Amino acid sequence: MARYYVTTPIYYVNDAPHIGHAYTTITADALARWHRLKGDDVWFLTGTDEHGLKVKRSAEANGLSPQEQADVYSARFREAWALLDISNDDYIRTTEARHHRAVRALMQAAYNNGWITLGTYEGLYCVACEAYYVEDDLVDGLCPIHRRPVELLKESNYFFRLSAFSDRLVEWYADNPGAVTPEAKRNEALGLIKGGLQDISVTRTSLDWGVRVPWDGKHVFYVWYDALINYATAVGYGEDTVRFSAWWPAVHHLIGKDILRFHCVYWPALCMAAGIDPPHRVSVHGFLLVGGEKMSKTAFNQISPADLVPIFGVDGYRYHFLRDQQFGPDGDFSYEAMVARYNADLANNLGNLLARVSAVVHQKCAGIGPAPRPDSPLAGLAAEVYRSADAAWERPAPSEALEATWLLVRAANAALEAAEPWRAEPGPAVDAVLGDALEVLRIVAVLASPALTRSAAEIWRRIGLPGSPLDVCLPEAALWGGYPGGVAVERGTPLFPRLKA
Repeated sequence: MARYYVTTPIYYVNDAPHIGHAYTTITADALARWHRLKGDDVWFLTGTDEHGLKVKRSAEANGLSPQEQADVYSARFREAWALLDISNDDYIRTTEARHHRAVRALMQAAYNNGWITLGTYEGLYCVACEAYYVEDDLVDGLCPIHRRPVELLKESNYFFRLSAFSDRLVEWYADNPGAVTPEAKRNEALGLIKGGLQDISVTRTSLDWGVRVPWDGKHVFYVWYDALINYATAVGYGEDTVRFSAWWPAVHHLIGKDILRFHCVYWPALCMAAGIDPPHRVSVHGFLLVGGEKMSKTAFNQISPADLVPIFGVDGYRYHFLRDQQFGPDGDFSYEAMVARYNADLANNLGNLLARVSAVVHQKCAGIGPAPRPDSPLAGLAAEVYRSADAAWERPAPSEALEATWLLVRAANAALEAAEPWRAEPGPAVDAVLGDALEVLRIVAVLASPALTRSAAEIWRRIGLPGSPLDVCLPEAALWGGYPGGVAVERGTPLFPRLKA
């Protein structure tokens, strides 16, 4: 059995979850669900990043202690993920004792190996990023990500000797061409490495909200190195060597492009420094824009999942962001586009297919679904669709996986339109086209279940199958001929009622 460990970034507790956070989390959830269908041993991690100056200042502004702030906002992320049917196996908070132990253990290992030394740091710091910049990084004197003023900070710090890892990182990228996807992001990371790496500060003395440095109690670890280690914490680093060796480094990180430097340069180097392998893969996506701008509190353009789920339902919400937002480049959210996709793919195509088939089965077959034809013209397409979807989920490219799946939905609708079984007399010809359509619904219920967590199960139930599409295993479940026939098909209310723009 293959192991598949997938992670989201852990989210800062200085703000409530918005659709940008949800995009990454739904993508990770869909990947976890796909790999469970394939019979893989899956571990899916998400959580919250609760230390650092940004959290401390946000807490002060809200009249809370940092821990109170963390408790309130971490709970909001949990609520958002419950709303969206996120199936994470673990939820990590960086304030947990297990994480503090892992951070101390990993950083102590890097220190013992000679890769961390004491010095003094002075630099331009963006509190929103929790990151230092040089003058050339700034845009009009502002942080390039948040367009906010930076601050000049100077303090005694411990430094990670990142500059010593340039050659090793280049070699690692050459030996592992799929370690960072898509290729443009891999090239960006390589460009950062080949452009010259500087040693980086990994501790603070001006802040006490963080993990204490084990060899020098006057320091706490800089939030980014605390945060990155969460991925190792969750699979037992420093405490359960058997479990850690089973899951690491076969991890798949999903991240936004704004944190590429940390995950694709600093993190693999830090793993090397501590004596563990770098992560297997980092998949980088663009920003989810609203009106052409990145979501932020200062821009007042944040949209909560809770604003959209009551309108589109959980499945309509999940489907839109997986189907319309291509993984990799920036995407621009539009309510009108969300309505259009819902109506086209869910209401008019999948929902209509289920409604027409169940209605005609009741009219022509006394409500009992016929079996599909072994030699159906749709059988070859079904095999091709599975191959395309599987390859797309692996890249990962959820939008392409769902696009492939809907080829089968549209083909089944076209076959019904051509045969018009509602006009024909009951008999073998009607049974053949209806059996084929029911088999398409069965296969699509499986292939679409990573996106449609509720309606896939409802399709399964209505066409008379026991259990749920989660009970089967790919690729066997995608083979043509699995619908048994001879079972009762249920007519029901529209699965996806049409929406007005």
